[in-house]
Amino acid sequence: MTDRPKARPGLRQRWLARLSLAAAAAAVVLLLVFGGLKSVTAVLLGAVGLGLIVAAAWWFVAHRGFLRWLAGVVLVAAPAGIIAVYVIANLILDVLVSLALGVVSVLSGRAALREDRAPPGPRERTAPAPEHAFLIMNPRSGGGKVGRFGLKDQAEDDGAEVALLEGPGIVDVAEMARGAVDRGADLLGVAGGDGTQALVAGVAAGAGVPMMVLSAGTRNHFAMDLGLDRDDPAAGLDALTDGIEISIDLGQIGGDGKPARTFVNNASFGAYAEVVQSPAYRDDKAATALDMLPDLLSGHQGARLVVRIDGEVTLEGPQAVLVSNNPYETGDIAGLGRRTRLDQGVLGVVGIKVETGAQAAALLSRRLGSRFITIARAHEVVIDASEPEIPVGIDGESVLLPTPVRCTIQPRVLRVRVPAGRPGVPPAQPELDWSRLRRQALTFSRP
Repeated sequence: MTDRPKARPGLRQRWLARLSLAAAAAAVVLLLVFGGLKSVTAVLLGAVGLGLIVAAAWWFVAHRGFLRWLAGVVLVAAPAGIIAVYVIANLILDVLVSLALGVVSVLSGRAALREDRAPPGPRERTAPAPEHAFLIMNPRSGGGKVGRFGLKDQAEDDGAEVALLEGPGIVDVAEMARGAVDRGADLLGVAGGDGTQALVAGVAAGAGVPMMVLSAGTRNHFAMDLGLDRDDPAAGLDALTDGIEISIDLGQIGGDGKPARTFVNNASFGAYAEVVQSPAYRDDKAATALDMLPDLLSGHQGARLVVRIDGEVTLEGPQAVLVSNNPYETGDIAGLGRRTRLDQGVLGVVGIKVETGAQAAALLSRRLGSRFITIARAHEVVIDASEPEIPVGIDGESVLLPTPVRCTIQPRVLRVRVPAGRPGVPPAQPELDWSRLRRQALTFSRP
């Protein structure tokens, strides 16, 4: 793949780059001029304290007994100590102003590096309104959003058939969706959690009918990445009368000898999946996690994983692995749980292998952290293990799968009907590249 030629920065980008560099310089000058050596020392102590806090957090979850409680004391004392140092040195105001300038520098720098033209998203196309829409709604999902927003009545007013997941017993969502298609449904919709959406997505893709998503779950990650309004699930019903279609990818996962199933968000392996699989997790999530994590993180419990990306062994013995349907953003902490594209035809892979508190603290630095965190793109990811069966979290649902577990991507197999007036997906935030910012700031010729 060849890189797109870089356009010369426009006037607005150049001034934003200059603002970013000026704010960064002002933050440093403020500390040096008004605080002198004691400011620099205080800032260095603050950086050390931040690393100590991260290391203490690791010790707290990775140990039991005395070390855990000692780490807990450090977690409380370190922030208090940093604030005390700033107060004693009479630097609180200076530090706060400097931090504000730093925020201005980062925000303006990202804006300067952002492309004026948004990257192409999934191709949108007009499509006739469905004649027989079938919507599956979970009235318990998201704390009762189906009832609170009146989704059932509104959907039926728009001519859709609605089935509620009310039991009794466990309802086979996929079978319900297949039955609707057999009866002539030309659109399948879901108001529920991401796990329910993934089951219906697999049926819709296999039948070649479009799918509609209502953001009635708790977190609504899939709805967010489709650009839907997560605060108003009823807005998704506009797709029935004023909708467009896009085609997106689906992840597929299967254990050795087991039929594959789809995932719309991600599949997680390692410590998190092991904890969630525990029978005690439902009754007391925090206590179960704190009890199990020391053995899981040290390797004394749980399967030892081996990750093969596109046929090559990439990571051995990670504590956690996340395989996603298209990569998550990693350049900005605000975008870590977001995908700006769902049609790139690749899986995202994030693996973490951290063994000490010092390594956990090193994750604060992207350059140092690269030794302990693996970020990749792939068409196939195979997770092998020392055990014949491992727990896997598939779109939030914990299951046991025989090893090796194989994840693949199915490019643009799912047609999704979305409202024409949906908010859309926020653009990805670029990583701060100070050398590029400097070049932009020093560009004076006309664009």
